[in-house]
Amino acid sequence: LEEMLELTQPSEFHRMQVVLFRRLALCIRFPHFQVAERTLFFWNNDYIVKLINQNRRELFPIILGALYKNSKEHWNSAVHGLTFNVLKLLMEADPQLFDECSAQHRRDEEGEEAREQERQRKWAVLQKMYDEKRG
Repeated sequence: LEEMLELTQPSEFHRMQVVLFRRLALCIRFPHFQVAERTLFFWNNDYIVKLINQNRRELFPIILGALYKNSKEHWNSAVHGLTFNVLKLLMEADPQLFDECSAQHRRDEEGEEAREQERQRKWAVLQKMYDEKRG
């Protein structure tokens, strides 16, 4: 994939960037360390980083959530180090956009927590109704 991206013109990259980076976000979060590690190595390629930076408004929001989750949850220390390196590169590329995407990620996480709490509350109600009916 990396070799193919090196041969990709910016206009071609633009057409596939969203689908590609959604998949890369999943790969970054993958539990197998080699999958996550190889994906994070894309940021070691200057041409790919250039393509990413040219399209950062679309790509940062897609990839940032996966990087944050990795920094907290991935079990492999090498993946942690690479994750923090990529986060640093994104922050240096566009600090304002990085802050905007980070704030949006926090809002999304809070919304996810609220949905999870509501789901658990509903299950507790159902369990209580079941227990009362079984009596």
